[in-house]
Amino acid sequence: MADFTFHHGGVSVPSLDEALDWYGNVLGFELEKRFYIEAARSHTAMVKKGPLRFEIFEVEGAAPLPEDRRHPPSDLKTHGNKHVAFRVADLEAFLTEMEAKEVDIAFVVRESFGKGCFIRDCAGNLIEFVEEPNG
Repeated sequence: MADFTFHHGGVSVPSLDEALDWYGNVLGFELEKRFYIEAARSHTAMVKKGPLRFEIFEVEGAAPLPEDRRHPPSDLKTHGNKHVAFRVADLEAFLTEMEAKEVDIAFVVRESFGKGCFIRDCAGNLIEFVEEPNG
């Protein structure tokens, strides 16, 4: 079987500049490069935080995010890619930081199998953060 590793996740937004500010100020991603994808008519940026990469697209004439894609339970009812998830050491500390930054917290789960939350970026896209249980 072919060997491979994860490279990046991607998200489409209405404003690349606003998204670069949000991903930088809220999550600490830094701009790696900006470029234009002619075939997609997309102003695009790759941002990076340590080994993590995220590609952000501002596509000319793109449709806005449908309302049901903004809520984790309803989003799962449509086939396709759902979200990216990042691990955090302490969900409660992460939530406190996000609240202080006035981030849109969409959904919080505190269950025996683990804890996590979904936040919405500046365009409403869902991003998950999970704290795995010990042992």
